[in-house]
Amino acid sequence: LEAALAMAPADVAQEAIPGNIRKAKHFVSFIKKVVQHLRSRLQVDRVTVETPLAFTHKLSEDTSLETRPLKFTSTRLNSLLRTLEVTGLEEYKPILDVANFASIIGRYQQGFAVVYEPHGSIVMGVTEPLLQLTCLDASLAIKPVLERFSTVVITSGTLSPMDLYPKLLGFDPAVRAQLPMTTFRDCLCPLVVVKGGDQVPLSTKFESRKEVAVLRNYGQLLTEVARTVPDGVVCFFTSYQYMEFVVSKWDEMGVLQTVVEHKLVYLETKDVVETTLALDNFKRACDCGRGAVFLSVARGKVAEGIDFDRHYGRAVVLFGVPFQYTLSHTLRARLDFMRTSYQVKENDFLTFDALRQAAQCIGRVIRSKTDYGVVILADSRYSRWDKRSKLPRWIQQFMNDACLKLSTETAVQHLREFLKTMGQPTDRAQLLQTLLDEDQVRARSRALGGVGGVAEVLPVPRLTAGQVLAAGGVAEEGTTAPPPPAGGGGGGGG
Repeated sequence: LEAALAMAPADVAQEAIPGNIRKAKHFVSFIKKVVQHLRSRLQVDRVTVETPLAFTHKLSEDTSLETRPLKFTSTRLNSLLRTLEVTGLEEYKPILDVANFASIIGRYQQGFAVVYEPHGSIVMGVTEPLLQLTCLDASLAIKPVLERFSTVVITSGTLSPMDLYPKLLGFDPAVRAQLPMTTFRDCLCPLVVVKGGDQVPLSTKFESRKEVAVLRNYGQLLTEVARTVPDGVVCFFTSYQYMEFVVSKWDEMGVLQTVVEHKLVYLETKDVVETTLALDNFKRACDCGRGAVFLSVARGKVAEGIDFDRHYGRAVVLFGVPFQYTLSHTLRARLDFMRTSYQVKENDFLTFDALRQAAQCIGRVIRSKTDYGVVILADSRYSRWDKRSKLPRWIQQFMNDACLKLSTETAVQHLREFLKTMGQPTDRAQLLQTLLDEDQVRARSRALGGVGGVAEVLPVPRLTAGQVLAAGGVAEEGTTAPPPPAGGGGGGGG
């Protein structure tokens, strides 16, 4: 909510706070009516999805409140708290959330949706009436940046496939470039494991994810990886619920007891403090030579921002394809929006999003030129071209037919050969060939007509206006976007 408020339309900042909420007692009366209305709207017997316009119309009908002051609710509440010199804002968080919600509803006529669920759940196992405000239009977040700067460069290792991003973010890139990883050796070994030792297909599809044979084969795969790979191993599941289910079954089968004979096992939880402590102990186990396995979740804290460089991440295992929960009402609302607004098919977006998350998990183990690691994609769906082709080029460049459609035993053989090769001393001469010293940077910059800055070394044409989208393949020139409006910023980059 705070991010949505920060990117609010510029005209809001130029408007004065309406007179009917300037006095404290009038504002308190106003927000009290908003809270009462929200309480009454939670008394629903079926799932309902509304646009901000429909919500404000219903609010005005039921409470006789003007809707214009809504967009100033957050600003006015923060001003009131500062006037009262309130320091402990934690106890006011619920009313702050209501104020933020009201401000966004008042400022955006479209691009958001209000979802009411009579039996929603935030805490697993606990159901209660739930109201959610969800952002449907990602372009709202980047629009102020594109308007302010005449040239914007967007770079990431997970921008694949690149055709979808300009649609979702609402801009026409002047240049598109997919760049491979610059390495002096094949430092990544992706292996697609499609079946266990008993030839049962591995998959986290809904109809087979809880089968005993699948769980047993996943456990056997983890055991072999823990036995073979030195130091740290990181495993990613599709959700917390599935991870907890699998771990409990592994405990019953004796899988965890076997794994602990080779490495210690740590688990990510929804509690930030517990997860931080588990990560610290995981790294200590790797540092002392004991080795450890960290079980985590795609889209969780570990997958999004924790690096497992050097010996902390010699192997990453993905148990399944991390698709979103497709019965989520907020997700359904976003899929409907993208289908009607951008003609993006439901399956295309779900696959794109899942493979982007998979690439995010894979990237945890390669953090420098000298890093190396094994990636095990344990799901038969990864062997299909329509899934595999969505992975970034820096992963695909290391994939070949020999690493596809493997059994657990064959994958372990590949794993051993790779680790044996990577265990040899680093060839410093080859490493230095992939790096540029200061003189080489300046020489390349002069050849391109630059002034010696590092940012000018990339071989892309100079742009007077527009955006550059770079991910990790072939440069594709498009049309140049129009310059920003007067006063919208200079030729800087963001």
